[in-house]
Amino acid sequence: MSSLAGIWQMVLILAQQTAQQAAQPPATQPQVTPMVAMWQHVSTLDVVEALTFISFGVVCLFYGWRIFKILVAICFGLLGLLVAIWANEQLIGGSVVWLAMICILFFSILSIPFMRWGVSFLGALSGGILTTGVTMAFGLGDQRLLLAGGLIGLVAGGMISFIVFKIAVILFTSLGGSALVATGLLGVLHQNTDPQKLELFASDYRWFLPVLILVPMVLGFVLQYRFIKTSQDWSV
Repeated sequence: MSSLAGIWQMVLILAQQTAQQAAQPPATQPQVTPMVAMWQHVSTLDVVEALTFISFGVVCLFYGWRIFKILVAICFGLLGLLVAIWANEQLIGGSVVWLAMICILFFSILSIPFMRWGVSFLGALSGGILTTGVTMAFGLGDQRLLLAGGLIGLVAGGMISFIVFKIAVILFTSLGGSALVATGLLGVLHQNTDPQKLELFASDYRWFLPVLILVPMVLGFVLQYRFIKTSQDWSV
């Protein structure tokens, strides 16, 4: 329970910090690229936190099909957090804590009747991320090529998710677990190697980060498919 309370407190603090940063004038906001933001997050992880990420990631990779409803509720809750931050910036102002709590709770409950739609949407999004990562792994870093690859995966993933629901479940839980494992591995490497060399290596070899996510994702996809195929008591 204390760990859940700690996670909840971190989410609320993040919401407050995001709202405060957004309220600043544009001229005072430094430009932060996704890669810089990722390394800033990785650098804050200690070994215990990184190993926790890896542990939860492995559970999602192997048994995400068992807990996918909980994962969908969490994703809906994060969507509620983003809505709360936006509403606080544009309409309300002031403290975002209570609004964030209400929106997170509301969207989490909302995920129950819209479970199939939520899973299908997450499956489509996972397909887009998958093809974008493959495009980057082949060294095609042009923005238009990345956009085209992402759109292809988004459309294909959406079509497959709506036709075969189990594939959507496997797809998004494999991607989520793989992202957690990759984050944890980067955190461990960041603590036990030279951080500058690690960041320089990832910058020089652009295939490194996509492969670090895609390989566990493919492994999790294959294993979950086999588990679901042999399971007699799994139901949507």
